[in-house]
Amino acid sequence: MSNLTDFINALPKAELHLHIEGSLEPEMMMDLAIRNNIDLPYKSVEEIRTAYKFSNLQDFLDIYYQGMNVLQTEQDFYDLTFAYLEKIAKEGVVHVEVFYDPQGHTSRGVAFSTVTNGILRALDDGQEKLGVTSELIMSFLRHLSEEDAFATLEEAKPWFDGRIVAVGLDSSEMGHPPSKFERVFNAARDLDLKLVAHAGEEGPSEYVREAIELLKIDRLDHGNRTIEDLALTRKLASSGIAFTVCPLSNLKLCGVANMKDHPLKKMMQAGLKVTVNSDDPAYFGGYMTANFLSVVEALDLSKDDIAVLCRNSISGSFLTDDEKQQHLDRIDNVVSSHR
Repeated sequence: MSNLTDFINALPKAELHLHIEGSLEPEMMMDLAIRNNIDLPYKSVEEIRTAYKFSNLQDFLDIYYQGMNVLQTEQDFYDLTFAYLEKIAKEGVVHVEVFYDPQGHTSRGVAFSTVTNGILRALDDGQEKLGVTSELIMSFLRHLSEEDAFATLEEAKPWFDGRIVAVGLDSSEMGHPPSKFERVFNAARDLDLKLVAHAGEEGPSEYVREAIELLKIDRLDHGNRTIEDLALTRKLASSGIAFTVCPLSNLKLCGVANMKDHPLKKMMQAGLKVTVNSDDPAYFGGYMTANFLSVVEALDLSKDDIAVLCRNSISGSFLTDDEKQQHLDRIDNVVSSHR
């Protein structure tokens, strides 16, 4: 497996589905709680790690939002983000498009600017010190109202000068279809922002259709259940829209009972533009390399399949065409050297 790990790590790749709050490792949660004098319901790192054992999306979200409470200052958000970048730089990630949930912070009294500036400062340092380029995506929490999303969009406008490049849609999927946010996505499009949305993780393929047809998204997050609708699958295969699939997340949240049941290979065979991502790696048990290895082993993927997934991540990113081509050329060189 070490040879395969070396191959995966050597391939330039982009991570397109990463919630920065989901990279909060138990050790950092404890450190930040002590730094900020926050009382946690856990007495040790081991107790936090035990709490990270859950079996559905809502139980995960409960601990996820509880963990957010330790993030108080701009330096906290910087430290969280830079720690993530240091990890993925060692795994061949050359570009990342980071989700963050400002509503999860402003609702508890942390200023929008505190959160955003801390993350952006770390992303700038990640490019300078680690060579990892990045974009920032502001996600709306779908369990909140569209009016809340509009207020967040308004508050974010000073950062729409190239710092925040897109909006997304995450949190509890069931009962909160994409159509709930059609107006705010139209407003974001009018501001020349890119659009992405979680759909088809827990929710049905109809949620995917809504995200495509009503929100008019540029990229689909998760989308696993698309293949339950043959006509939709064919449509999205011909469109070339990228899917940001998260294998270990699907396993941990019981979207699949066994990794051998994961739809990723079927999605690839159906012509869908699939990418591999870690979602919330501190909670789901692995960063990029671990996610690649989980599906490579379970689904018997070849080195050519791995290269396709990496190419998809680059071409599905918001990089410029020239930047994409540079990385794609590097992928070809790595593949040739491993023949």
